[in-house]
Amino acid sequence: MVDRPVAHPPARLKKRADFLAVRRGEKRRGRLFLLEVLDRGDQGAPRLGITVTKKVGNAVVRNRIRRRLKEACRTHAAHDMAAGKDYVIVARRSILDAPFASLQDELSRRIGEAGRGRERG
Repeated sequence: MVDRPVAHPPARLKKRADFLAVRRGEKRRGRLFLLEVLDRGDQGAPRLGITVTKKVGNAVVRNRIRRRLKEACRTHAAHDMAAGKDYVIVARRSILDAPFASLQDELSRRIGEAGRGRERG
């Protein structure tokens, strides 16, 4: 794992309409989460949204998952986000059991794949 300087977190998606718009974009499925990416067509700052459904667990569990994802993104994956893109992470419960380093690597890898466009079918 490469030590990177701690960056400011990316801008947040807050409105339901923004989350629904990102669903039309590219999807990257992984063991820990689903990453949805939408190219907005501008050069604005990348934006991030995190979704943790109720079937994952109660509020305490969902908030722990959300905090882990936010920190992994802030410390590691924010550098890989491309300008003009919106990212939504749909979390799975397995994030709680995964070592933090593997969560960071998986997040960085998925965001990097999505930033390069569709290379796989």
